[in-house]
Amino acid sequence: MRQIRIHVESALEPGTECALPTQAAEHVGRVLRLVAGDPLTLFNGDGHDYAATILTIDKRKVVVQVQSKQRIENESPLRLTLVQGIARGEKMDLIVQKATELGVTRIVPLLTERSEVRLDAARAEKRLAHWRAVAASACEQSGRARMPEILATQTLSNWVAGLAEDGALRLALLPDAAHSSRDLRFTQAGGLLVVGPEGGLGERDIELLENAGFEGLRLGPRILRTETAGLAALASLQALHGDG
Repeated sequence: MRQIRIHVESALEPGTECALPTQAAEHVGRVLRLVAGDPLTLFNGDGHDYAATILTIDKRKVVVQVQSKQRIENESPLRLTLVQGIARGEKMDLIVQKATELGVTRIVPLLTERSEVRLDAARAEKRLAHWRAVAASACEQSGRARMPEILATQTLSNWVAGLAEDGALRLALLPDAAHSSRDLRFTQAGGLLVVGPEGGLGERDIELLENAGFEGLRLGPRILRTETAGLAALASLQALHGDG
């Protein structure tokens, strides 16, 4: 039987009761058509799954009782931050979803020299909430019990200016780069991977990154779209240095 996992933002402990978020409650009641007594699994990002049982259910409200908790050990040993030039429309949703499934630790949405997406403060806040919901759904599906951190949208220059000297390997996807995934050596600090938007990284972007100690990373002889490039790189790095 398929395990039903639901993300909640509240604290969870065995023996306590919890009301599911409205959208999750509607999904459980209307789509899945579960009834009182049915089991499901909750998680709140603290690294545990919480077995629960439905106590009461109607079209808009579902109350469950937490029965037990289990620590989940499926995070990658390789800490990767995807620094993604914002892509248009559903492309960015796809990137967030699949990067989460691939075990990324953090996602940083960036505005770069060639970014075609422009966000005012209100719209940026809405997109951030939406991307975090996409990541939560991807965790539900993939079995992750820890949510990747998704930072607020910022410019490349501001992000670089705030970087800590923590030993993380600094990489940027560039078609003519010298390094391949097999050449790399990571420390416990992991790595930062910068991916340009649809138009790629501009000359000023590349100069800024090089001055900040970023090295170019190539994937192969073909130029990939932005929604493919970062995900392909993450999969390669995980297979060679992380989950593999």
